[in-house]
Amino acid sequence: MTTTDEATAAAEEATTPEKEKMVLIAASGDLDKAWPVMILATTGAAYGMDVTVFFTFWGLSILKKHDAGITGEDWRQKMMSVFHPGGSQKLGLSKLHFAGMGPRMMKGLAEDKNVASVQELMTLAQQMGVKLWPCQMTMDLMGITLDDMIDGLDDPAGAGSAISLMKDASISLFV
Repeated sequence: MTTTDEATAAAEEATTPEKEKMVLIAASGDLDKAWPVMILATTGAAYGMDVTVFFTFWGLSILKKHDAGITGEDWRQKMMSVFHPGGSQKLGLSKLHFAGMGPRMMKGLAEDKNVASVQELMTLAQQMGVKLWPCQMTMDLMGITLDDMIDGLDDPAGAGSAISLMKDASISLFV
């Protein structure tokens, strides 16, 4: 590359505005909270934003494979996975759960109204370059490994990484 080409490339890079950043913290494994997180993530990406979703505590269950089974090493971790199996297809509602009837009704309504499922939105988000960060501390606490989660995730991160990103974000939301 010639000096002129290098100068031109540097000038173009300097005039290219940095993408706005959006950081979403997914702390709930409820269907009615997972849906808005994924809708906001994909919408932000469609607007050209650099989007990261940090999944912590019960929000981490959104990323679990639907067939992960019982996870964990000790009885407490195994017990949590039995009562909160996770996987985007198994998410309950925060209200009006009705022993599983509420989520089925909500999913049926979404299908009738052509609203993408949480799983479809996660796939779309990954295709759009949205970073999906599982929380390493939550993984350790609950005995969940990367093998228990869907493919294509970014490396697990800690709260410090999420906060560092949030400091520079135009939009930061805790859901």
